[in-house]
Amino acid sequence: MAVMSSSRTFQPILRRIAAEIESMPGRGRPADYIPALAACDPHRFGMAVAELDGTVYGVGDWRQPFSMQSISKVFTLALDLAREGDTLWEHVGREPSGNPFNSLVQLEYENGIPRNPFINAGALVVTDRLHTRTGDAAGTLLEFLRAESGNAELAIDKGVAASESAHGDRNAALGHFMASYGNIGNPVPVLLDQYFRQCSIEASCADLALATGFLARHGIRADGTRLLTQRQAKQVNAIMLTCGTYDAAGDFAYRVGLPGKSGVGGGIIAVVPGRYTLCVWGPGLDERGNSVVGVAALDRFTTLTGLSVF
Repeated sequence: MAVMSSSRTFQPILRRIAAEIESMPGRGRPADYIPALAACDPHRFGMAVAELDGTVYGVGDWRQPFSMQSISKVFTLALDLAREGDTLWEHVGREPSGNPFNSLVQLEYENGIPRNPFINAGALVVTDRLHTRTGDAAGTLLEFLRAESGNAELAIDKGVAASESAHGDRNAALGHFMASYGNIGNPVPVLLDQYFRQCSIEASCADLALATGFLARHGIRADGTRLLTQRQAKQVNAIMLTCGTYDAAGDFAYRVGLPGKSGVGGGIIAVVPGRYTLCVWGPGLDERGNSVVGVAALDRFTTLTGLSVF
């Protein structure tokens, strides 16, 4: 294994990965259950790596904005955890689900407490609680991402949000079901509007690699202020490792060896604690909702550099 000795080797490594990805067969299919995402070209690919000081390297479509989707769940979790601390864990668990991200199955026999914050039910709970504390969960998230990425142009794609709302019956069912157990505090239509707006923020690989930096800096934001305690940053990274790629988290840990979070827009963020953050994008998904080329690129990155938590 070639272990990277300095960040100067990033660009050649990224170019090598991009060349390997270019020849990959079977890139998966875009998320077709959200019509606004279905038209994405599965041959697009971008990858960015950010250092702790904000230096960022990239290849391919690394500055092309795409829909964050479930990647947003990491940031809403951090923003709410910073505000309410361990009380959050009375309302959402920290265990892998073993079921699809939009499953209703576990909620009934677990009394309306979602298994973790990254399945849709858990993310709805977190967004609900953040909205109660801020009055605008999606707006708070957008402001945070703009600040951490340094990109004031980040915005919500209203077309994607409308598409998700028009096809959001399963999320509505999750919200109403948890509300029946007293685990949702806001009116479900209000919560769903916040959640769909949150998932519809567009950002590039460069933006998201930079915005994730606080998790590599053990809770410290780009401006040097602290968002999370070291313990809380460790918690978020741990949940990303065990739950961040839907019901494929074990395989992702086996192949990539980093805390990561995927979204059905084709993006994946990953963290090398204390050192770097990454974001990859490829709209073609596997059957579990993870970017085919994104997982492959991160696998190659950790193999070529030796950067892994294992």
